[in-house]
Order: sequence, then structure tokens, then C-alpha cells
Amino acid sequence: MSAVLVTVVATAGSTPREPGAWMRVDARRVEGTIGGGALEWRAIQEAKAMLATGETLRELDLPLGPELGQCCGGRVRLKLEATDRPLSAPLPADALDLVLFGAGHVGRALVRVLAVQPCRIRWIDPRAELLPEDPPAHVTAVPSALPVHEVSRGPNHAAWLVMTHSHDLDLDLCEAILRRGDARFLGLIGSATKRARFETRLVARGLAPDALRRLTCPIGLPGIAGKHPGTIAIATAAQLLALPR
Repeated sequence: MSAVLVTVVATAGSTPREPGAWMRVDARRVEGTIGGGALEWRAIQEAKAMLATGETLRELDLPLGPELGQCCGGRVRLKLEATDRPLSAPLPADALDLVLFGAGHVGRALVRVLAVQPCRIRWIDPRAELLPEDPPAHVTAVPSALPVHEVSRGPNHAAWLVMTHSHDLDLDLCEAILRRGDARFLGLIGSATKRARFETRLVARGLAPDALRRLTCPIGLPGIAGKHPGTIAIATAAQLLALPR
């Protein structure tokens, strides 16, 4: 085996993470987290002991207060199992599906922020040179000369973000996503002026005004101000993570 996958199987009371949280421990690094602190430190030591002995399975039932001195006082049951998977563990069933159009500064910053969150990202841009050859786990990079054609290939009830280098392409993408009709969120990068112009053009293309209420522009959680790509990425990631699951 090359690593140990640590998964939170069950919890009771106040605990750092929820069931399904995971981390992958190998000889050089730890990927993911089960909440940090003494609990995570204990799990890492147990995983490294398994790597040293070749043991393939352990289960731990840990009261956080008496056993680990953590003041949250709950109880966590962990499963530690050998794995040879080179990438991250599977995401939980309720992980966010995001289709992201655009690999510019904000798009790249957003992928970096969301790479450590439970989400699946389909990342599309016609400029193949801007997409990474080795994207983060759970990110699928799709170089496409016809991004609008990718709308029909997106997952059901996904969140969509449109932030390409072309306003004309942005408009075509917004139209296709709105006509598809199942977006749980559609965000368009830009100003209120851009939104007003898009609304006029989309209505001229035959979309009902009510459909445009599903378009969010500008994007980003209110209260996080700034135009730096990293700031926009953080505000947008927070907005996505606040969506109902």
C-alpha cells in the first residue's frame, strides 16, 4: 500500500468535522483534513504506524474530551484503510457540481480556492494553453473550441459561472444555460451595467424576463469588496458554498 485513507464514519455531540470528511496520509504528506488539532494528529500517527507495519485496516472510536483533551467534547469514529489511490478520495454525495467557463485570472484564482472544498469542477476554456495539464483533484479541464456546446454536457442541477475573455461568448453561454433550465445558480462576472445590457439582449433573443431573475451579476458574497482576482474568487467561492444543498 502507498497510503492510508482516514474517513470520519460517525460522530456524536460537538466534533470538528462531519461524517464523510477524510484525509489521505502517505510517507511524505497529508491531503485533506478531518478537523485538525489533537484528533487529526492522533489519526496521522495511527496511519503512519499502519504504513510502517503494513496493516490494512483500523477503526478508532475516540471521545474527544477524555481521550484527546479537546474541549468540544464530542465523539468521533474513524476508519483507517490502506489505499493505492494516487489522487484524492471520493467526494461526498452532496458535493457541489460547478461548471466554470473561463481560465483567466479570476477563474484560476477561484479553482485554487475551491480545490480544497468538497466540489467537482468542470473547467472550460477555448484557450487550451491557459488550462493546467495536471489540474487539482476533482477538477476536469476541458479545452473546447465551442464552449457553448459544453452546456448540454454539464451535470444536472449544477452551479454555473461564466467569466470568459469575450462578452459575446458570455452572452451565448448565459442564453444556453438559461434555456437549459436546471441551473441551481448562474453567475456572470461583471458589473450592473453589463447585466442590464445582457438582459436587454437576452430578451431580444426570446428569453422571458422572469428567466433572467436566475442570473446573478455581479457575483460574489455581499460585503466582500475589492476587484483583485483573489478577492473576487474568495467572495464568489463563499457565495457558492452558501448555496442550499
